Amino acid sequence: MAEQEKENFRDSIGTINEEGKRAWVFPKKPSGRLYKYRKLVSYLLLAFLILSPFIKVNGNQFLMFNVLERRFNIFGFPFWPQDFHLFVISMIIGVIFIALFTVAFGRIFCGWICPQTIFMEMVFRRIEFWIDGDRNAQMKLDRQPWNSAKIRKRVTKWIVFFIISFIIANVFLAYLIGSDRLIQYITDGPMSHISTLVALLVFTAVFYFVFAWFREQVCIIACPYGRMQGVLLDNKSIIVAYDHVRGEGENGRKKFRKNEDREALGHGDCIDCKQCVYVCPTNIDIRNGTQLECVNCTACIDECDAIMEKVNLPKGLIRYASEDEITKKEKFKFTPRLKGYSAVLVILTGVLIGMLFLRNDLEANILRLPGQLYERKEGNIISNVYTFKLINKTTKEIADVNFKLISHEGTIELVTHENFAVPAQDLAEGTLFIEINNSALNGDKDKLKIGVYSGDKLIESTTARFLAPRNYN
Repeated sequence: MAEQEKENFRDSIGTINEEGKRAWVFPKKPSGRLYKYRKLVSYLLLAFLILSPFIKVNGNQFLMFNVLERRFNIFGFPFWPQDFHLFVISMIIGVIFIALFTVAFGRIFCGWICPQTIFMEMVFRRIEFWIDGDRNAQMKLDRQPWNSAKIRKRVTKWIVFFIISFIIANVFLAYLIGSDRLIQYITDGPMSHISTLVALLVFTAVFYFVFAWFREQVCIIACPYGRMQGVLLDNKSIIVAYDHVRGEGENGRKKFRKNEDREALGHGDCIDCKQCVYVCPTNIDIRNGTQLECVNCTACIDECDAIMEKVNLPKGLIRYASEDEITKKEKFKFTPRLKGYSAVLVILTGVLIGMLFLRNDLEANILRLPGQLYERKEGNIISNVYTFKLINKTTKEIADVNFKLISHEGTIELVTHENFAVPAQDLAEGTLFIEINNSALNGDKDKLKIGVYSGDKLIESTTARFLAPRNYN
């Protein structure tokens, strides 16, 4: 019966009460050595997240994910729809990288790098501590009736949350449509771009909902990564873990009493102060073992270390450790599983780098005009009509563009003009005729190799089919 009660925590999550309703979490304000490191990492990542859309590398936005126009920039490298395979490989590399670190170090991404955690714990939660006070003050404020003091604090907090959500929505929009266009929209005024303003307000509402109300439920309910860790973790993974061997002893945990010989009584070092529970942003008891709700934020480690120091017991009762380290005293090893993930990661990274170096600055597509047959001309000349599309992936204009046949003797004539330019990060389209003497053809569907030149310099080549009368010998 006691063992059954001990496992009851697995029947529900910590943010749902016995009636099935939302149990609001009032975490204690964290502090300590790891929390200072987390703040440093978080503020660096926040700066990176906010500044990335506004940083330019060779004229390209450092990070941009323009889904509407299917244009992406990753670390200054532009990816067009024709480069979608490169974008997919980049995303796969990112997923495997996260999986590798999950196998090795648990849900460390969630606690230290995830934007949801950083914004929630390092921005919105800190504002909440500043306005509403620490855990006990927040709980008292929640219970008290709606008087002037409560209304003032709530309205102030909601307004600040909305402003920050609006700023985040603008940054998010800069990733989607580009920072230059966003700045232009701001300069033009909101009434000049009503549809964009509506989208911006929708994004603001979503962010406000997430950080003001949904909060830790994103990590517990909505995010699939919490479920994924259950598949990836094993006894060798280093996670935020409670040393149950040391903490429980032979006779379990016990409240602290001064000058008591806990070792002689068979009690572990855990004094059951529950500070690790109070400081947890997802309201779990880390002493129950690895749980889906744990985001590895390390707040319980700092809090437990502070308590151990006060009662003159060794630190590290809660620490980064694997289950095998706690039970078998085994140190971390680079397992075959980790080697497999690392090998896949290295191979895919090498493939991506190779593809990036082999990628041409100009993408050329020349296709026969649908529904058009060949045309006979004087002198046994056969003519086919084609459409062409040239995509310039660079930040510089490609001037004096012309076409030449490489595989056959013949001529290429543009419909509208002769040589032309392809604008930077843009495309040029048009129509051209290819004329070849029938005697130079090998069949009724010859494969032509066509060179795209800038002046006299070959910058790209492509192929196209050429229709001609069938030769009967």
